Amino acid sequence: MTADVVGTAIVRNGLLLAQQRAYPPDVAGLWELPGGRVEAGETDVEAVLRECREELGVEVVVGDRVGVDVPLPGGKVLRVFAATLPEGGGQPRAVEHKALRWLSADELAAVDWLPADRVLLPALRELLSGTDG
Repeated sequence: MTADVVGTAIVRNGLLLAQQRAYPPDVAGLWELPGGRVEAGETDVEAVLRECREELGVEVVVGDRVGVDVPLPGGKVLRVFAATLPEGGGQPRAVEHKALRWLSADELAAVDWLPADRVLLPALRELLSGTDG
C-alpha cells in the first residue's frame, strides 16, 4: 500500500534538512520535511524523488522508512523516508518555501514543526544519532 503523502528526512553531515512553509496562511512559518502528495501511479519512492526535484532542485538517494505512518486529516497517511544527497547532486534551495535550515538532533525542538512532522521528532532524533559525521 502506498502512502497519500511522503516526507523526506534528508541527512548530511549529521544534520537534517527542514523547510519553512510560505503558504497557505494557516501554516505559513511552520517547518516541515520536504515532500508532498503521492500522485496516481507513483510509488512512495518515486514521489520522494519527484518532490525533492520540485521543492529543492536536487536528486536524492532514498533509504529506509523513518518512524511510523502518521495519520493526517481526511484519512490520509504520511510516510517518511530517509535520504542522502549524492556527490555532485547539487545544493538544496527553497523553490516553494520561505527558508531551508540544517538542524542537529539538539536543534530539532527549536523550530515550530507542522503537527504531523512533530510526531516524528523522536524517530528523526534517532536517525540523526545513527549517522556519522
